[in-house]
Amino acid sequence: MSATLAADEALARRRRAGEEVLSLASGEIGLPVLTVLRERLAEASGRNAYGPVAGSRELRAAAAGYWARRGLDTDPDLVVSGPGSKPLLFALLPAVGGDVVMPVPSWVSYAAQARLAGRRPIAVPTLPGQGGVPDPEALRARVAQARAEGLDPRCVVVTLPDNPTGTIADPATVQRLGEAARELDLIIISDEIYCDLVFDPADRAVSPAVFAPERTVVTTGLTKNLALGGWRTGVARLPDGPAGREVRGRLLAIASQIWSSTAAPVQAAAAYALTEPPEVVEWVATARRLHGTVVRAVADRFTAAGAVLAPVRATCYLYPDFEPLRDHLGAAHGVHDGDALAALLARRHGVGLLPGSAFGESRRPLRVRAATSRLYGETDAERTEALSAEDPLRLPWIRRSLDRVAEVLDDLTR
Repeated sequence: MSATLAADEALARRRRAGEEVLSLASGEIGLPVLTVLRERLAEASGRNAYGPVAGSRELRAAAAGYWARRGLDTDPDLVVSGPGSKPLLFALLPAVGGDVVMPVPSWVSYAAQARLAGRRPIAVPTLPGQGGVPDPEALRARVAQARAEGLDPRCVVVTLPDNPTGTIADPATVQRLGEAARELDLIIISDEIYCDLVFDPADRAVSPAVFAPERTVVTTGLTKNLALGGWRTGVARLPDGPAGREVRGRLLAIASQIWSSTAAPVQAAAAYALTEPPEVVEWVATARRLHGTVVRAVADRFTAAGAVLAPVRATCYLYPDFEPLRDHLGAAHGVHDGDALAALLARRHGVGLLPGSAFGESRRPLRVRAATSRLYGETDAERTEALSAEDPLRLPWIRRSLDRVAEVLDDLTR
């Protein structure tokens, strides 16, 4: 079971039982649907044919334009859509073949998907503050070791910006990744679903497709930037050249046997969103400001309690490390690892967090991931007000959540 979805269900059960809970585990973005996208979806509701496996021409052209505006010229014929970027990432693994290299920590589903596809996950640590991209030198050493052991690594999965740390790998690190992938003959699968949630526009993540265009697959979707998780739409950009076209052919064959095509009405709304008309651009910018304001406020409370974390530069995630408090947590609470820390916070305070072990780390580190995306309100009216507020931290429901975080951390550390 996905760790994030399991945590959501556990908290929902406790809430139904009348308990006070605070959800910091979910990756779902708690914001209302932009009105113009509702209208586009309704207008397209009569579309009930399967359509092309790769997606409608309209959607593929819109996705190509979206990437071109980010410096990645894209042939619409090398775009494939799917019912969310998550199924696309899973289908890409058998399409590429071989075992799968991934950074540690990394999103909860990468290793699970590799195992479900019958592949071996091969873990490589990240550099400090460079989450989402494995250390290129360690990558070389680990791939050589894996091949000597009889494994068959053929791809490396990266996340830019990163979940769980909220950091962005520097361009120099990404360039060295591209060089290493070329030397090792690895396909790079770059999950860039958070690329529009970078707080500082000058701080934009640089795709590996810039440095290794012939071997980089890029995926994205509407789940994070437009908070449309329930619409389940993603797109993949395949590299131009023989390798990319071969992977595309295999990906389409797999898609044809599993999902046939993405829901046609959602494709129409997604195509409109990906053309980025002014109202969509403005909505994403507003959401990005809200994410940045709230996640930084929560980060301040963790650091005030004595935890250490890299500055959050994107997304709504933070990854605090309680190692400086190890002796106290062990003596006061019997907590000696990240799993025990997350369990204590859930049991004693009703606070849902995920331990570092959910992201591929060992249990020992006292690291947890917190997500702030469910703090914006319980209703669409509250969430809309949070989006438009000059200072969302002054809204009573967001203030209560922040105060609750501070109270829990005070109880944990005093």
